[in-house]
Amino acid sequence: MAELNGKPVTLDELEPLALTNYGHFTSMRMEDGTVRGLSLHMDRLVRDCRLVFGVELDREQTLKYIRKAVEGIDGVAGLRVTIYDPAIDMGRPSDAKAPHVLVNLRPAGAMPPPPLAAKSFTFTRDSAAVKHIGLHSQLRIRREAQLAGFDDAVFVEPDGRVSEGGTWNIGFVDQDGTVIWPDAPVLPGTTMRLLQGLDTPKQVTAPVQLGDVLNMAAAFATNTSIGVRSLSALDDVQFPEDHPVLAALREGYAGIPGDRL
Repeated sequence: MAELNGKPVTLDELEPLALTNYGHFTSMRMEDGTVRGLSLHMDRLVRDCRLVFGVELDREQTLKYIRKAVEGIDGVAGLRVTIYDPAIDMGRPSDAKAPHVLVNLRPAGAMPPPPLAAKSFTFTRDSAAVKHIGLHSQLRIRREAQLAGFDDAVFVEPDGRVSEGGTWNIGFVDQDGTVIWPDAPVLPGTTMRLLQGLDTPKQVTAPVQLGDVLNMAAAFATNTSIGVRSLSALDDVQFPEDHPVLAALREGYAGIPGDRL
């Protein structure tokens, strides 16, 4: 199901999105009509709309479109909100100043998924702080990781700092049980921000060099779709699939109440 500005979307309206691939989005997990971090998702849409289109997104109208799209939907579902301008022209992207709101629903998997093994690549996403729809480079590198026998990719800055995963934030647990969020250009994920608000365990943001990974006690991936997902390996460094700190993060995250749509 997909609706554009509260009405069923047509193929003609989707064509500019497919052909120009210019816009931004956020993904949410809806559980019985609630979303954890709903205000953070809406903040992201408003902020990114300023950066991508140079205009102010109508927050309340966007919420109305979302509520209409999910009306009558029970249980758990994936919810994506994409902001783009159907009138965009590849030759004049500066004229795209009337972004529309595309809302679509999809099935949501169980949380957390099985542990994943990741391969590191030297790469920085374009406009790393924006959740934009230009995913070619990320998917290309994910494909390379999978062809090499891994599940996904982890990005590393040219100076050796670990930054983020293909479409998720990465965190580490040191030998003292402290959660370390890499200090590098990353997308400020809503799940990461919610986890950072927990009282326990202890958390810091600090540079993590790729060479430091060998000394970490555990590692994990996190986004709205996966919650807190264990990393079983990064390159040739193996991690335990279960760790008390990861269990504490999952428990804390599960205890965060969702916001009613």
